[in-house]
Amino acid sequence: MNEIEREQRYGAHNYAPLPVVLSHAKGVWVWDVEGTRYLDMMSAYSAVSHGHAHPRLVAALTAQAQRLAIVSRAFYSDKLGAFLERLCDLTTLDGALPMNTGAEAVETAIKAARRWGYSVKRIPAEKAEIIVADGNFHGRTTTIVGFSSEPAYRADFGPFAPGFVRVPFGDIDAVRAAITPNTCAVLFETIQGEGGVVVPPDGFLRSLRDLCTEQNVLMLLDEIQSGLGRTGRWFAYQHEGIVPDGVMLGKALGGGLLPVSAFVAIHDIIDLFEPGSHGSTFGGNALAATVALEALDVMADEDLPGRSAELGEYFLSRLRAIHSPVIREVRGRGLWVGIEIDPALADAHDLAVRLLRRHILAKETRSTVLRLAPPLIIERAEIDMCVGALKAVLAEAEAEQVTA
Repeated sequence: MNEIEREQRYGAHNYAPLPVVLSHAKGVWVWDVEGTRYLDMMSAYSAVSHGHAHPRLVAALTAQAQRLAIVSRAFYSDKLGAFLERLCDLTTLDGALPMNTGAEAVETAIKAARRWGYSVKRIPAEKAEIIVADGNFHGRTTTIVGFSSEPAYRADFGPFAPGFVRVPFGDIDAVRAAITPNTCAVLFETIQGEGGVVVPPDGFLRSLRDLCTEQNVLMLLDEIQSGLGRTGRWFAYQHEGIVPDGVMLGKALGGGLLPVSAFVAIHDIIDLFEPGSHGSTFGGNALAATVALEALDVMADEDLPGRSAELGEYFLSRLRAIHSPVIREVRGRGLWVGIEIDPALADAHDLAVRLLRRHILAKETRSTVLRLAPPLIIERAEIDMCVGALKAVLAEAEAEQVTA
């Protein structure tokens, strides 16, 4: 029984991995069990933005693991405070609540928004509403999938929690029309990742900020994938010069080594938590705080947001210069790209498999989009390698249409 057969035999079939068994990685490169090298154009959905096995992060992890790892939040540690302070400095917000996974950060934001709605805005009990977007992806807990617009995420998992209203993503008029006296928050991804790397219209976030302020509604942004340098700024909301009331972070926060997430918010929100109102045995542990703080330091020292801005512009320009009938649209910001595929001419999953044969790791999303999000340490030559491979597989797909 090989590794693929073993995983399929003993694991739940909740993923459909590409047929490759990976064994080790360094930087932007990953090797399979047979020694074949692949260029990682996924970076674990932005979790490996620093590159695989970054030496500073591995050193920080190793040293702290030998010193103090997990004692729970029943006690203080000498590592957590500095990490939380850095998050507040970077976001220009006031306080942070550390968790582990991105979904936990979103769940924290939901609880915080509702408590603010009842305690501060004085919404009647059990009536608070949160506005979310069509095409959203915030995680896979039952609360979160309950307000997804993707049938596959919801099927057979109900009944779902009420209190969520969906509107089209990027439509400020729809948001305005959905606000009622019971609206406590708007919860959006700054850029929709799983939805296909969908960037909202220019000015949308600025208009949303103004609208939320005007209507006394919290503006909460999910930057779990888009944040920490991915789009060419520390946070994607900075492209429009705004600051939300709260932001969810994760993925790259763990430096590609640990699950680390956080909800960071203004005093009026974060100060509503009290002992017993929320928590996590592992959230904010000393090991995670140490690695996350080092991850933020490395990102600053190596100017990974700046690299993403520069190389992302180059990457997008090269992709948009590809003239293929298979491509409907190239979307993105920084080193985060979604290539919309014409389903009549090709299948995004099939293109990912073809790229795998050419030693490029990529994956489809929403069946018609090929998503590319390499580690932010990628070089131009490696981008060129990816573009060359993509051109080749597109040419294959076109040729098969001609002969079909």
